[in-house]
Amino acid sequence: MARGWNDGGVAVIGLLQRVAQARVEVDGQLVGAIGKGLMVLVCAERGDGDEQADRLLERLLNYRVFSDDAGKMNLSLRDVQGGLLLVPQFTLAADTRKGNRPSFTPAAPPDEGRRLFDHMLRRARTVHTPVESGRFGADMQVSLTNDGPVTIWLRTGSEPGSESRSE
Repeated sequence: MARGWNDGGVAVIGLLQRVAQARVEVDGQLVGAIGKGLMVLVCAERGDGDEQADRLLERLLNYRVFSDDAGKMNLSLRDVQGGLLLVPQFTLAADTRKGNRPSFTPAAPPDEGRRLFDHMLRRARTVHTPVESGRFGADMQVSLTNDGPVTIWLRTGSEPGSESRSE
């Protein structure tokens, strides 16, 4: 089975960005917007399940990427009561190891990707507020003001070394 960048086990990918604000539009209509918080591009790969999606959500809510009074990244999204904007993004699963065109075979099939994204969104809305989202399968225009900038590629998985990768 084709895998992503680490050729390891099952892992839902979240590319998180600490933002001052972020918004998603579809066909010129606003579908989701937050102020201070995290905008996260989310991608399910083949073989991913609810367990990986739940683990990624917990990590997103508790990952310490906001500055404390001393200027150190010691505070989580929950600590700062920031917004969470989840945006489905299957292209994060791109296999770019050869050629000049990405392969998306590592991405979960669309029906499964949608199911996992919807699962994660429902769960997020039960444990955090505010939570907004993009629209699965839509041509979205995403705009944001990256705060810092802070951008981190976060993966959840069962293989050693697949927990996270920072960029």
